[in-house]
Amino acid sequence: MLAATLGTLLAGVIISTFAAIVIGAIVSVASLSFSTSSIKAVKDNSVLTLPLNRPIVDRVGNNPIDLLRSLLGDEESALGLNDILRSIEHAKNDSRIAGILLTDMGGAGTGIATLTEIRNALLDFRLTGKFIVSYSDYYGQKPYYLASVADKVYMNPEGLLDLHGLGASIMFYKGALDKLGVEAQVIRHGKFKSAVEPYMYDKMSAENREQILAYAGAIWSSMIGDIAEQRQVEVDKLNKAINTLQLNDAKAALSLDLIDGLRQRGEVLSELAVLSSQPENGNPNLISIDTYSRVATPRSATAKQQLAIVYAEGEILDGGKEEDIVGKALAAELRAVRRDTSVKAVVLRVNSPGGSAMASELIWHEMKLLKEAKPLVVSMGDVAASGGYYIACPASCIFASPTTITGSIGVFGVVFNAKKLLNSKLGLTVDVASTNEHADMGSPYRPLSKPEYNFILHHVEKIYATFTQHVADGRGIPLREVDRIGEGRVWSGVDAKRLKLVDEFGGLNSAIEKAVLLANLENYRILELPKQKDTFTFFLESFGQAAAKLTKKSTGNIMEDYEPLANLLRMNGKAQARLPYDVSME
Repeated sequence: MLAATLGTLLAGVIISTFAAIVIGAIVSVASLSFSTSSIKAVKDNSVLTLPLNRPIVDRVGNNPIDLLRSLLGDEESALGLNDILRSIEHAKNDSRIAGILLTDMGGAGTGIATLTEIRNALLDFRLTGKFIVSYSDYYGQKPYYLASVADKVYMNPEGLLDLHGLGASIMFYKGALDKLGVEAQVIRHGKFKSAVEPYMYDKMSAENREQILAYAGAIWSSMIGDIAEQRQVEVDKLNKAINTLQLNDAKAALSLDLIDGLRQRGEVLSELAVLSSQPENGNPNLISIDTYSRVATPRSATAKQQLAIVYAEGEILDGGKEEDIVGKALAAELRAVRRDTSVKAVVLRVNSPGGSAMASELIWHEMKLLKEAKPLVVSMGDVAASGGYYIACPASCIFASPTTITGSIGVFGVVFNAKKLLNSKLGLTVDVASTNEHADMGSPYRPLSKPEYNFILHHVEKIYATFTQHVADGRGIPLREVDRIGEGRVWSGVDAKRLKLVDEFGGLNSAIEKAVLLANLENYRILELPKQKDTFTFFLESFGQAAAKLTKKSTGNIMEDYEPLANLLRMNGKAQARLPYDVSME
């Protein structure tokens, strides 16, 4: 008992001391981030560095622990797309910024549409005459797509440029479920609504393969066309080199004009020094995107009129994690924006595969009312599909990237039957005493009866009819045509524009410009919503999040592969307007 007590006391002292140190560091970092001292960190003739070895999300939280991690160079700390775009825009007219260095281009923790937005911002930056240089030991496929806009693309002599095309892989669980004795009872509308196929088949259906090849092909054509244009290489020649695996070393990339030179990092730094008017044998003044983003304040920060950017990122849920889109919470946010007379226009940024049909309906209703009150523009990110499209369709104007994944207008439900698993595998039986015939409908302990299946099917069909009617009304497309392009089919941004599911190509900045035009705004400031939590609340919650992150990190892809199945188990028959799968497309 004495040993246990002393151990507890000692642990308490250690934890308290550690917490005090961490809190002190957090307070220091937080105060630094809002002080004017960071402005002094920008020296004349500085080079802004943008790494691509970190995840990029639409907006990072103001979590001081994440801020501390980013300042310490933690490769797992996320970058905010909003911060990146604002920084590049600010750097265009900042006389202290001589150019931009793209670095650490091995991998990209983000989607292609997000990179397209950054790429377009960099192309706009180049119009100022300032330089962009890219250097990496190794170039992954998506990072190279971004790097191809640079004036000079350099690589380590022993590096590799990995261009190989796009491939989409889906894990199928049918065989495992059969071995366990679990039956997935599927109710869906739409032959392309293949979210449930991993639980029905052991490979892609013909319809699913058709739609993947169509949108992956459109995305690849956009990527390879952009690369070919910037590097002045013929598309056919580039595709041939990729198909024949000619890019097997750095010299091959150089001979095909995909890079401009083979350099060691020190040599590139010397060149940057010269380009930024530093002594040739000196070092360039490098400033990280993390530091510079705190200097690049939004325009007209004191203006009374506001343009609200509402972020909808993650899965659409009836309730649960705030990292995702909770239907009631986002609906309340949109309602508050509608009633705020200082907000003259709204941009909804959607980056979601969809989710709960009911939560999507709640958000759609508020979007419809908001559109009637003030200009409402949607900006689609990497994915805005199914429920993600459901909530977007009422907008006055919808922007997407050619590489955005969208559409998937369809609905499904799944009820798992584990009777065989319990009876035959585990020797367990379940007996039910109920007041009515269908009191235990949806129970995982027995199969659905025919009337019960039809009951759920009726619900799914009704939601599909509502979904397609919303799209028809919002987009001005005949209902029959919506059903034709619906059926759960996923489309690329290119096809979505052709089908009038989106209006224009462009990213978040383009959507903001459109909203400003519609509202006839001149002097305004940006209001980003939902509002973020205060430092102390973030600190308390971070301990719980740390355990979850540690578990995910230690289990690697196993947890990622299991998560879609776990999500479906939690749905248990509820109608879902969700992207047809969790696809890994690299």
